Amino acid sequence: MTVALAHGAGAPMDSPFMSAVAEGLAAAGDGRWRVARFEFPYMAARRRDGRRRPPDRQPRLLDTWHAAIAALGAERLVIGGKSMGGRMASLVADESGVRGLLCLSYPFHPPGRPERLRTAHLAELATETLVVQGTRDPFGGEAEVPGYALSPHIRVHWIADGDHDLAPRKKSGRDRDTAWREATAAAAGFLAGLATAG
Repeated sequence: MTVALAHGAGAPMDSPFMSAVAEGLAAAGDGRWRVARFEFPYMAARRRDGRRRPPDRQPRLLDTWHAAIAALGAERLVIGGKSMGGRMASLVADESGVRGLLCLSYPFHPPGRPERLRTAHLAELATETLVVQGTRDPFGGEAEVPGYALSPHIRVHWIADGDHDLAPRKKSGRDRDTAWREATAAAAGFLAGLATAG
């Protein structure tokens, strides 16, 4: 099985968060699955010339996902990613026929704008999905998300006191690396369950 992870606007391919999760999943799979990471075109261009750019428009982001799925093969593929990367994956998951969806810090709404929900398609999502979310994520925390109309195929794993990078505050008594290991373990358990299910 292959896990394809797209990087969000604030999490480039070599960010500590994405590197920790990808490396942790590859290790947890113990040869049973591989992890493929990619950047959207605007991020790849930023890497080449160092100029900051706004995200590509949604059609181009979705086309990038379709190309990645075609290259990797949907049948034994789990797609997802951090923030916007996971959100775009959630928009193509059902139509692509992938095995599962893994969203790290899903952007349920823009920070400070809880009325601008990005959840309409999540109510009918048929792809088995795990969302790993910080309880105090400004894009949708534990006080809000349980009230959303989400498909029964979506399970949310909460990282205590985690922000949008799943990092807790020092006063919580937890540290970032512990939280990231918990997130990776939850994701690995999800992948193992999909593999067992066939």
